[in-house]
Amino acid sequence: MTDSAAMYEALTTSVRRLIDATIRTEVDIDTVAAMKAKIDEITEQLSANLMPGSFGERVVNDGQSPGSGNVVIGVRNPSAPPLTVHHDNGGAVWTECVLGAAYEGPPGHVHGGVSAMILDHVLGATAHKPGRPAYTGTLTLRYHRGTPLRHSLRADAWIDRVQGVKTFAAGKLSDGAGTTVSAEGVFIHPRR
Repeated sequence: MTDSAAMYEALTTSVRRLIDATIRTEVDIDTVAAMKAKIDEITEQLSANLMPGSFGERVVNDGQSPGSGNVVIGVRNPSAPPLTVHHDNGGAVWTECVLGAAYEGPPGHVHGGVSAMILDHVLGATAHKPGRPAYTGTLTLRYHRGTPLRHSLRADAWIDRVQGVKTFAAGKLSDGAGTTVSAEGVFIHPRR
């Protein structure tokens, strides 16, 4: 990782902390007003030189991955958990994370859409090959129980079968007590 990429990643980590603090703060209204002014000033400074479009559309080759802006794994996206996706030799994929206040749906639990997003990503990662992307065709989820915030979570995915350009994958999101969400998906490799 280049020094500049590391610095952008450090900025993203700071913004993630800011998001969490913004959600959970109970400081007085005068402090909130003062912090808003500072954040607006910082935003103006960062906006002085913006890339056109999204990060994945950049044409600059500076060593930063096109996935750096990705909503699930993007090291430059403060909305991303972010996840580090691991692949084993058999084609299975897994990641571990702890989700905080920014991912809350029902009180004290991860939003179901966030669980779906994570599972979509890891199931899709079973089918994605370098230079040969795979896109979600269908994703079916079963919510077994609430996924708790601030707990260690693990998402696992594996290939069920491959038929032509379609990869059928399955997976689950779990905490220490077992599966919270299970998923099945069909991922399609576009014809060249």
